Amino acid sequence: MTLLGLPEDIQACLFDLDGVVTRTAVVHAAAWKETFDAFLREREGEDFRPFDSSADYDEYVDGRPRADGVRTFLASRGIELPEGTPDDPPDAQTVNGVGNRKNVLLLERIRTQGVEAYDGTLRYIEAARKLGLRTAIVSSSANTLDVLRSIDAERLFDVRIDGVVAAERKLPGKPRPDTFLAAARDLGVDPKRAAVFEDALAGMDAGRSGHFGYVVGVDRVGQTEALYKHGADVVVKDLAELGGQE
Repeated sequence: MTLLGLPEDIQACLFDLDGVVTRTAVVHAAAWKETFDAFLREREGEDFRPFDSSADYDEYVDGRPRADGVRTFLASRGIELPEGTPDDPPDAQTVNGVGNRKNVLLLERIRTQGVEAYDGTLRYIEAARKLGLRTAIVSSSANTLDVLRSIDAERLFDVRIDGVVAAERKLPGKPRPDTFLAAARDLGVDPKRAAVFEDALAGMDAGRSGHFGYVVGVDRVGQTEALYKHGADVVVKDLAELGGQE
C-alpha cells in the first residue's frame, strides 16, 4: 500500500469524522465553549475562568462521547453533576442536560454555517477503496449520518460506528478502543491489519491501546508532538501527504 503511505499488510482504514473527514472540529469547539462558558458564568459569576476552546477542548473533550466530554471537563474544574438521562432538556443541570445543550448549539451552527469536507481526505478514501481496502467511519457523534449525507460521503464507508451505534451496543467511547475494534470486527478485519486515522488525542490513545496495525495522526491545529506522544505512527497535516491523490 505504498501508494497510500501505509504498511503493505493493511486491509482496512478506520476514519474519525470531525477534523479528519469534515471541518467540523472548530464548530464543535465553539459550541462547547458557548455551552461551558454559560454554565460556568451562571455557577460562578462573571469572574469565572472561561473554557479554552484550544487547550481544554483538546485535553478533555475532543474525540470523546458527549457525556464523557462534559464529565471530564467539569471534573478538571472540580465540578460534579448528577448524570441525568439522555432525554434531559438542554437546561437541566445534569451531565446529559449540559451535553444536550451543546448539541442544540452545534446543530444550529451546522444549519447556519453548513459542513465542509476535507477534499484531501475524500480523495484518499476513494483511492483506498479502489485499491480494495475496506473503510469505516468511527465517530463519537450522534449526528454522523446526517453530516455524511450532507457532504454525499455515506457511500464511502462500508461500516459506520457512531454515537448512535455505540449507545445501542453499549460500547465505551474513546479513549477506549472499543468503537474502533467494533468497526474492524464488522469489516471482518484483524485490528493489526487496520489503520486508524484520527486528529484527537483521545483517538490516538484508542488506536494505541487497541493495538491497531498503523495509527495516522492528522494535525489540523498544531499538536504534532502531542499526537506522537499519544501513539501516532505518523502525523500529517492532510491525508494528501500520504498519497492517493490524482
